[in-house]
Amino acid sequence: MAEQDTGQDRTEQPTEKRLREARGKGQIPRSRELNTVIMLLASVAAMMAFGDTMAEQMRLLIAHDLRLDRHQVFDKSAVLEALGLNVLSALKLLAPFFLVTFIAVFIGPAVMGGISFSAKALAPKFSKLNPMSGFKRMFGLQGLVELLKALAKFFLIGGVAYVLVEMLVDRFLTLGQASLLEGVASGMDLLSTVFLVLSVALILVAAVDVPYQKWSHIRKLRMTKQEIKEENKETNGNPELKSRIRSAQMEVANRKMLVAVPDADVIIVNPTHFSVALKYDQTGSGAPVLVAKGVDHMALKIREIAKEHDVPIYRAPPLARALYQHTELNREIPEGLYLAVAQVLAYIYQLKQHAQGEMLRPQEPQDLPVPEEFLKNI
Repeated sequence: MAEQDTGQDRTEQPTEKRLREARGKGQIPRSRELNTVIMLLASVAAMMAFGDTMAEQMRLLIAHDLRLDRHQVFDKSAVLEALGLNVLSALKLLAPFFLVTFIAVFIGPAVMGGISFSAKALAPKFSKLNPMSGFKRMFGLQGLVELLKALAKFFLIGGVAYVLVEMLVDRFLTLGQASLLEGVASGMDLLSTVFLVLSVALILVAAVDVPYQKWSHIRKLRMTKQEIKEENKETNGNPELKSRIRSAQMEVANRKMLVAVPDADVIIVNPTHFSVALKYDQTGSGAPVLVAKGVDHMALKIREIAKEHDVPIYRAPPLARALYQHTELNREIPEGLYLAVAQVLAYIYQLKQHAQGEMLRPQEPQDLPVPEEFLKNI
């Protein structure tokens, strides 16, 4: 949503999704000053590495051309043939230099924002033909920065060039007095020196331009708070809808859970806030299983169903809380609660036998052994 549509300021940093989308459109930070410096440094390195070889091959090439016979000079086909050979020789001579500079072309973009190719960036944008947009770019912040960079480069390069000329003027003047081989070698050495000094000088401009371009890129991608909210909805889903879905899922799970209450052997309560339903299957592993549990309203619902189906309800507050906190639904109770639950189940079974007239009324267990670690944070 555009800023003018929401009336909000773009104060929020761009999200990872926004940065990925911008990268897909070819919108990544770039610094022409950094590219220029790297190209110049690569050129200097190539000249230093291959300068002597290039100078020697150039000398041989010039010496060969100066030895053309008289009949070759006036023969058009011979001149064209010699020209073709010279072009091929020159390409071979400059091939290492071109290879180094070609590789250097990709170093600057890789350092700034990585290599990225986007077909969207190649698509024509007719908005760029709008004169008003052009004036905004010229007289806006970006235009001012470009003007300041141009002035800085002009004065910097001009000052460095003036100092170089003052320092190297004698060497430049003696080039014409040197032999061909010495002149070419000295010229290549002077050219490398000039390029190196100019490149080092432009590093100052690149050192300022690189952080600015990164800051400007992030600034253009800033988002409003409303845009972040909408993105979160698209990414994570509508919170209200997710809440309704969770409520529906919980309701279905509660209905399934309450169906198991009539088959439980005992309901342990606390006495109103917590209710847990346990079932003991002697054919299984031998440990009671928690088939239903609830707090407050759900706890009351479990007790109501238990009363309707004559399921025994036993009041044991610490044990009820411990079972509720430390036992998942449809899972066996923790081993540390075996003894306490066993005493409750034994008491319930004895009550059933007493109701059938098979034994005297049993004595209710006192001080159920609930370990302290199960009572922490309850």
